[in-house]
Parts: sequence; structure tokens; C-alpha cells
Amino acid sequence: MRELIPWLRLIFRRPKRLVLGAVLILLTLLSGIGLLALSGWFITETALVGLLLAAGIQATINLYTPGGGIRFFAVARTVTRYLERVYNHDTVLRLLTDIRVALFERLALAPRLNRSGLTGAQWLSRLTSDVDALDTVYLRVIAPTALALAVTLLVLLGSALVFGVGPAAWLAVPLASAFLLSTVGTYWRTRQLAGRQSDRIEHLRSDVIEHLEGFAELTAAGRTGKHASRLLRQGLEANTDQARSDRRAGWHQAVSGLLINLSAVAALGFGLAIYQHQLISGPVLVMMPIVLLGLGEVYGMLPDAFGRLGATQASAARLNNLTSTELHRPEKHASSLPESTALLASDISLRHEHLPPILTHFSLQVSTGDRLGIIGHSGSGKSTLADAFAGLITPSHGELSAASCCYLTQQTVIFDDTLRANLLIGNPGANDTDLWRVLEALDLAGRFAETPEQLDTWLGSSGSRLSGGEARRIALARVLINPAPLLLLDEPFTGVDQKTASRISERMTPWLEGRTMIGFAHTSDALPGVQHLIHLAP
Repeated sequence: MRELIPWLRLIFRRPKRLVLGAVLILLTLLSGIGLLALSGWFITETALVGLLLAAGIQATINLYTPGGGIRFFAVARTVTRYLERVYNHDTVLRLLTDIRVALFERLALAPRLNRSGLTGAQWLSRLTSDVDALDTVYLRVIAPTALALAVTLLVLLGSALVFGVGPAAWLAVPLASAFLLSTVGTYWRTRQLAGRQSDRIEHLRSDVIEHLEGFAELTAAGRTGKHASRLLRQGLEANTDQARSDRRAGWHQAVSGLLINLSAVAALGFGLAIYQHQLISGPVLVMMPIVLLGLGEVYGMLPDAFGRLGATQASAARLNNLTSTELHRPEKHASSLPESTALLASDISLRHEHLPPILTHFSLQVSTGDRLGIIGHSGSGKSTLADAFAGLITPSHGELSAASCCYLTQQTVIFDDTLRANLLIGNPGANDTDLWRVLEALDLAGRFAETPEQLDTWLGSSGSRLSGGEARRIALARVLINPAPLLLLDEPFTGVDQKTASRISERMTPWLEGRTMIGFAHTSDALPGVQHLIHLAP
């Protein structure tokens, strides 16, 4: 269960919502049990009165009070169930937001090595299925378990008041057994199967996507049938494990239901003994067994939830593996920088885990307001050095301090949203005037001023409605509009012709005034406007 601890801490950051959601579930359960018990009492009472009247014995019954109580519990159950579903679904969506934001933050701060080695299908599984498995832990496992225990204690307390402490203790034995079978027993019997099933489903999903993506190549190689047969075998294995897990959970649910029924029979026996001494009436005698039978609804939701808990643990473990090495941004100690210095690297070495060093004994001091270019061939360590300056990786040796920065990575990222939304990522407080100014600087204002939507122009998936150069300039605009004093630009003019790059380099000058810029590229031609150059040896 250790895998779930980081995510449970995140979930419990909303205690008020969780408690209120649990109270609504409790009210729904109590309304259902109250409706069942009062209905049983009313049916028994009317039956006895009917028998007495048939025998010629005078008898009366109050139809209004119990009838009103039945209607109250029926309406209360409906209303609380509706409120519970609406409120707790909203809670789940909020928890989902918290989990995804926390996951993205941790992924952004984790070393790049942690984020490599996964296919697109595996990333899709991490960010959808695995996250979805976590957001219902509270509502499917924790809250129902706690409420089942609370309702059971209330029922046993009522039994003690009606039958006495001794009979209530006897009733506690089958109820406790049913509770343990529905929770701990189900989890213990299904955790390995559920975890293995979760892994198999992920592998199957990845292989199906790869099959579809590579269908043309498989067809050309004559391997389509064999590959499809392998997918069918994987699906059969996954279904077999799922069926086995469901059977085990089903048996635990059946035995749990049997124990609850036995407790109801035992309560009926205790009630008959008391009834013979005329300590309770017949209708009251019937109420307690019916209340115990109502626990079947409370316990019925537990085996399925605990049967899937192993899969939830597997999902949490996979997410933890992505972020286990680095959960916090390395401190860069900007306050320790000398005056008028934007970046200071002292004898740093950079390497990825289990790989040879990329850079060793590298030292650099960049003054505030400088425009520095760092050039080198592919593999010389430019992007790794940019990651280190941005604080994404920690030097294995030496010290590195930098001012607050904004980083244009080598990869251009455009979101499936409007131009305005993509630019505001860099500075959420920017107004339309600021956005048009930065677009004008990058020779893009005319391009979007001619469109009907202008700043609200939809850019498409990954900027599909843009050329490569336009997408790169929008990413660059997002960095320029950010107020950070240090700008790190890795290949800022990729996809932009030399003439346009020179023109926008001059227009960028007002945006760089008073700020420090460090550019990274293969040649100096790709970094117009820099004042100093550093060549990295291959």
C-alpha cells in the first residue's frame, strides 16, 4: 500500500469536500436502511392488526405516522442519493485535476531520463488509465469502507439496546467476518491477479496501437496475421485473469452475504426469545433482522472495490516510477549570485545516469544584460547544458546558480487551442496589446490580423494549421512575453529562413533590453544578434 501514500496525501488536501461527500453517502445508506426497517415494521403491524380484526378482536393502527416516516425515508433516500452523486462526481473531477496537475509538475521537474523509454501508447496509459485509477480511491475504497464500519457499529449498538450486550456480541462475530471477507480477504486474494491484469492491459493497449500504426509495414512483410494472433492471445490471457479475479471477488461477496443473512436469522432467534417474555412487540421483533439484511447493500460495494485495489496499486507504482528520482526543483540559489551576474557555473560536470559524462569542468559567468551564444555540433552537449541552466538537471559535480529564467526548448510545443491561449502560457497577465506587440516583433502580426478570429484563431493539434517556422516563432513569442530576467533559447530560429531570422532578431531587441539571453545552436548564423560566442568541442 506504500505506492498509494503520495497520492492519498494529495487527495486528503480537500478534507471538507471529502467529509461532506462521505456524510451524503452515509445519509443515503441510513435512509435506505430506515426505509427498509420501517416498511418491515409497518407491514408486520398491519398484518397483525388484520389477523386480530379477522378473529373478531378489536384492534387499531396508526397509519399516518409510519406512513409519513416511510415517505420521508423514501424521499430522503432519493434526494441524498442525487446530491451525493452530483457532489461526489464534482469532487472526483476536482481530485482528478489535482492529481494530473501534481503529476505534470513532477514530470516537469524530474530528470529527462525518467521521462524517456516510454512509447506514446504507454504515456497515454499513464496519463489516462493510471490517473483515473487513483481519483476514485477515496469514493470507491476509503469512504465505503469507513461508512460500512460506522453503519455496522450503529446496528450493533441498536442490537445491544434491543437484545442486550450478549446477543449483540454474538451478532458482531458474523458481521465482523463479513466485513473482513469483503475488504481484507478480497484484496489479499485478488491483489496479484489485479496487478498483473493491469500490466497486461497496458501492454495489450500499446501493442494494439503499434499494430495499427505499423499496419502497412506488417502487411508488406506478410506478418499481419501472426501479429494479430499474438494480440488475440494477449487479450485472452487478460480476460482469463479478469475472470479469475471476478470469481474470487464474487465468492467473497457471496460468503459475506451469507454471513449477513445468518446474522439476521440469529437476530430473529434472539428477538423471539425476548418476544416470549413480552418485552418487545412483534413488529419491533421484525425490525432488527430487516436492518441487518439492509447491511447487504452496504457491504455489497466493497468486494468489487477491493478486487480492483491491486490494479490501482500497480497504476500508482507506475506513476511513482516516473517521478521517484526528482520530486522537487533543484535549488539554484539565485540570491548567492554576485552583483550584476545572471548565471554562474563553477567547474560543473553533466551526465545522465549510467552514461559517460557529457561535459566536464565547465565554468561560465554571464553578466546581466549579456547576449551569449553557445554553439557546437550535435552531441556536444548544448541541450544538456541548457537543461542544466534551466534547472531541469543537476550537475554531477560543481556548482551552478542562475537567475529566474524562461526556457525555449529545442522541441516546439503548440497546444490544440487558440493563439491567445498559447501565448498567455508565457505570461497569463498579458493584455491584447502585449500579444500584438510580440507578434509584430516576430513578423506574425500581419499573418493573424488577416484572419477573422485574429487572436482567437485556432491553431490545431500540435499547431497543424501553422508552418514549422510559424509554430517556432509562436513558441519564441511565448518566451519573450515572459518577464523572466534570463532567457534560454535552444535553436530559436528553427524552420525560419535566414532573412526572416535576421529581421526578427532586430525587432526582438526591445524585448531583450535589460535581460540576459543565452542562445544555443549549431552555428552562429542561427543566433543573430549575440555579443559573445562559446564553441563546444564535440
